Amino acid sequence: MTFHVITLFPGIIRGALQDSILKKAQDKGLIQVEVYNLRDFAQGKHRTTDDYPYGGGGGMVLKPEPLFAAVHHIWERTSDKPKVIYLTPEGTLLSQALAKDLAQQKSLILICGRYEGIDERVRLHLVDQEISIGDYVLTGGELAALVLIDVTSRLIPGVVGNEDSVKRESFYDNLLDYPHYTRPREFKGMKVPEVLLSGDHKKIEQWRKQQALQRTLERRPDLIKDKDKNMKEEG
Repeated sequence: MTFHVITLFPGIIRGALQDSILKKAQDKGLIQVEVYNLRDFAQGKHRTTDDYPYGGGGGMVLKPEPLFAAVHHIWERTSDKPKVIYLTPEGTLLSQALAKDLAQQKSLILICGRYEGIDERVRLHLVDQEISIGDYVLTGGELAALVLIDVTSRLIPGVVGNEDSVKRESFYDNLLDYPHYTRPREFKGMKVPEVLLSGDHKKIEQWRKQQALQRTLERRPDLIKDKDKNMKEEG
């Protein structure tokens, strides 16, 4: 899968991709991240990418010309005309379910916003989907793009060494993860639950499911409601 990232600060994206699982995924050819400096597509001597908003008000707005040029440049050099995603607090909240859908795409174009956002004409004529990673405002869309790349890449076969572990992670099936324990068996008077030491895999699985459900009900009951709602809609 290929992620095409349009940004004013390429170093933020490139720097975060040089370690851990995402680095290994790139080395294996499982994902590819192409980073485009928006200034390279700007016009004029000073390569201006932003301007004051019409109607007044504080802040600056990213101009439409360089964004149109950047997206069309990517479309021209790809065969599948990738879906365009704009990272913005106003978008649909990124979830595990949405990440699963995105992971089915061959490639994606991610636009990293800055300042007060992007010219509305870009949103109306280029953007296919707007995505938010939470109800807060970041300095720019680069961190949000990296979160999207990370959560989506993990769902691509081969990116995570143990694929079974991905299916057991929080939110995969609208449940939070169950508790995990490792050595030592006892630490400061706190013992590992006996069921995990029993060797009875059926009982262990039942315990994990019960713990995941209990933790979800206590901390995120909304996930249970969403799961029930989806099941009713599918039925």
